[in-house]
Amino acid sequence: MGRSRGGLTTKIHALVDADGLPIDLRLSEGQHADCRYAEDLLSRLHAGTTLLADRGYDTDAIRATAIQAKAFANIPAKRNRRKTFAFSSFLYRYRNLVERFFNRIKEARGIATRYDKRADNYLAAIKLFSVRLWLKRYESTA
Repeated sequence: MGRSRGGLTTKIHALVDADGLPIDLRLSEGQHADCRYAEDLLSRLHAGTTLLADRGYDTDAIRATAIQAKAFANIPAKRNRRKTFAFSSFLYRYRNLVERFFNRIKEARGIATRYDKRADNYLAAIKLFSVRLWLKRYESTA
């Protein structure tokens, strides 16, 4: 999808819930910054939630969007940022739920190696696998 020095690359941006299940997914070119595509994802934030993200998402616009949604943005500040923000390293430990989600979707070989040439087909495969994760979580045991 996107061309960089390493070749064609794609980034997956995911918004997950407290159980590590995906709520919203987006694709971007590999050479673009992470924070560009956060606005679409953050429109799904509810009041009182906690936004856990890595340093790539530390921008004033993302923090303003979180404040506007009445959510707490627990994002570590970039190293070159002069202003400091409230940050809880204890809460930041739960960001591993996002990493666990990415490890789960890598179980599907077609997603991990990106066999699809078109971005819409690739995103559809990721969403289908995400539905499988939701069904596995809420399947009946009766």
